[in-house]
Amino acid sequence: MPLVTKEIEDTTDIKGISFPYGERFRQIIITGPPGSGKSTLVKKLGGWPMEGYLDLAQKNWWRSPSLNFRPREVHFGFPFEGHTASLAVYEWEWLESPTPVNLDRIQIPPQKRWLLGTEWRNRYTFYFQLPPPRMTYVVRSLRARVGSHHVDDILTQELVEKQVAAYEILASHFHYHGLKVYIRNSFEGRPRRIVNAAGMSTGGDQPQTSYNRFG
Repeated sequence: MPLVTKEIEDTTDIKGISFPYGERFRQIIITGPPGSGKSTLVKKLGGWPMEGYLDLAQKNWWRSPSLNFRPREVHFGFPFEGHTASLAVYEWEWLESPTPVNLDRIQIPPQKRWLLGTEWRNRYTFYFQLPPPRMTYVVRSLRARVGSHHVDDILTQELVEKQVAAYEILASHFHYHGLKVYIRNSFEGRPRRIVNAAGMSTGGDQPQTSYNRFG
């Protein structure tokens, strides 16, 4: 079951891009699977030009110096079932065996515990670029013809679906734990908020540790 989202009506314009009203420019972190429009969005915003990488299973990944420069694009290393080390969704080890995300191994920023403590769960605003898999597949197929991106060397509709699924379940997991999460389901669309996170029950239980698109 994919994420259920709702378009945000109260927005503001930042350099021609629609964002939720009141969100701060310097909090923006843009993420998503290959071919989802991350680099284009960062470029339009005039953000940090270099891509970042964060291992979600690493303790205190939210303290990484790479996050000092924002807005910026970030690739996540996921702790996948059956893999000891975290992997990005474009790495060969995972492409050979695309297993589900192991949510139990993902480290979540702590809640603020004292007056002068850092509000880590409110420090960043995560924008997940998540166009439909078919749309992303078409875009990546076109650029694969010119060989401009090595991540397109191995490309199937099924793999794109599983890459998108990994980021959908991460967005769900972040949202469940109180991090600020917004979704874009088109390359330049309006921001959306999650209204029903995939893998979550209405009873408030923990999200499931696997995602049904992986089969």
